[in-house]
Amino acid sequence: MEPSHAPSQPYRLRCTLTFGDIYGQILIWMLVIFVSLAAGLALMGASKPLFALVGVGLILVLSLPFLLFAFTTTLLNHIALEPANRQS
Repeated sequence: MEPSHAPSQPYRLRCTLTFGDIYGQILIWMLVIFVSLAAGLALMGASKPLFALVGVGLILVLSLPFLLFAFTTTLLNHIALEPANRQS
């Protein structure tokens, strides 16, 4: 005996993300970049160019995963499945 299946209802994927949702994240990451560059320039002036380059690179490399995680979770929180309206 075959199981009876009701016809599945179609859904529509809708993204409700706006620029205002990620604006704060962008500002914070820009602040991190500028602070790391300022620290790098300060170390360059202190005749430690290797420490300056390593410091800036380390800050950027370590902050990038957090930025990607924040963007990804924000995007996933703004994806909605809505029932598609059938017109028959």
